[in-house]
Amino acid sequence: MAKRLTVVPERCSGCRICETICALQHFGVNNPKKAAIRVTVLYPHPVIRMPVVCRQCDQPKCRENCPADAISVNNGVVAIDAAACVSCRQCVTSCPFGAIFVHHDIETPFKCDLCAGKPQCVSHCPKDALLYAHMKEVEYVEKGERKKLRYAEIGKETKERHA
Repeated sequence: MAKRLTVVPERCSGCRICETICALQHFGVNNPKKAAIRVTVLYPHPVIRMPVVCRQCDQPKCRENCPADAISVNNGVVAIDAAACVSCRQCVTSCPFGAIFVHHDIETPFKCDLCAGKPQCVSHCPKDALLYAHMKEVEYVEKGERKKLRYAEIGKETKERHA
């Protein structure tokens, strides 16, 4: 099974370093609104900080609803082809996780591309709230329907830090 970018919301401090690193990596600017990861804060008590990022779905709804066929899955990464995209934003409204974003300076919607297999947000997260790991999978049957549960073994991950 391919590696997945996973969030541990209990560890997230809400510092938003992941957003800054992402925007710098992809657009060369310190503008969190241009990041393909967004930290949302849910109130009231207890306050929960939840980074929202593309889950690289096996059967992506964004691809199913793209009228221009501009979304593909290559090596487990869901990608938007900017040249083929007509900027209709169907993918934005189709994503059940709210992980495809738009910005007025950028012509087409954008999303996490996993930084070519080395997600910078993971290596710069000071609280280890983001993991890029092989997921474990358990199949089970609930009310006659076969389902899959995916999870990462927290505490066993190793992480490369950037200087």
